[in-house]
Amino acid sequence: MSEVKLTQLSHGGGCGCKIAPALLQQILGEAKEKLPFANLLVGAETSDDAAVYRLNDQQAVIATTDFFMPIVDDPFDFGRIAATNALSDVYAMGGTPIMALAIVGMPINKLPVETIRAILQGGEAVCQAAGIPLAGGHSIDSVEPIYGLVAIGIVHPDQLKKNSDARAGDVLILGKGLGVGVLAAALKKNLLSATGYVQMVANTTKLNAVGSELAKLSGVHALTDVTGFGLLGHLLEMCRGSGLGAEVKFNQVPVLSEALPLAQQGIGPGAIERNLASYGHEVDFAAALESWQQRLLADAQTSGGLLVSVAPEAADEVLAIFHRGGFEQAAVIGTMGQGAARVVVS
Repeated sequence: MSEVKLTQLSHGGGCGCKIAPALLQQILGEAKEKLPFANLLVGAETSDDAAVYRLNDQQAVIATTDFFMPIVDDPFDFGRIAATNALSDVYAMGGTPIMALAIVGMPINKLPVETIRAILQGGEAVCQAAGIPLAGGHSIDSVEPIYGLVAIGIVHPDQLKKNSDARAGDVLILGKGLGVGVLAAALKKNLLSATGYVQMVANTTKLNAVGSELAKLSGVHALTDVTGFGLLGHLLEMCRGSGLGAEVKFNQVPVLSEALPLAQQGIGPGAIERNLASYGHEVDFAAALESWQQRLLADAQTSGGLLVSVAPEAADEVLAIFHRGGFEQAAVIGTMGQGAARVVVS
């Protein structure tokens, strides 16, 4: 394969490429107002993971798109990670993917055809694992390599899980450990071990397919996935949409083992600072929390875990579903409660 390092061709990587939350809000402005279409069940108004449009009483279509620049140098792995991340938005709505289209932007004067083909093959492999066709797409000659998917899914309207339906007293469960952004930053600095690389790829290529099963539980009230805005950013979206506050227990938050010592050294993507600058005023950190702990909660996750707001009596069943699905680190990390849309971290 090519000697070209994909991560050296881009200024950022993975979901760390996202525009900072505060700037994005300024850009969107009034575009996030609720649109006057009765069958549009989910639009942009609550910053949810995908748009959802009701077709009939039994079916609603989920539509989303996600793409980014390389987070790893191996082209096949890059394709797998980007595709897994894109399909996660369908699962985060409680849906089942049915089809995908590829989004491809490549610097064709810098990358061999074989490298570009391997990226696409990585995406195809993930779609095959999800049981759906990669049915087409669109490509351009781009300054930086970009890859992702348009993902289309289906969900019963009664099983749709939005990020805005959390209830006071709910338990919060996170499906994957944090630290992907830390590992990616270490890779770019040539500080990531072979074990760390394996852990990062394994975490980011694990499909959040359990979201389809979780949607069938009446006790699951709200669902989202944790990506570029970090755990705190996506939890705050849940808080704002639901009109509730949240409390997170840091010592209960799962962290990828290879990322922990790196995070303690202060390694992480620039997205951490952008995230904290955007929403840090909405978070109350306990005085005992160290800087690295605060930063880890704002670490930009690529293809991160599902965040579930669930009735306490259904929490054990949700955890069992995660664990049966191979999400060994899934854990209860906090609760939702009455109050201002803020997060308290203790």
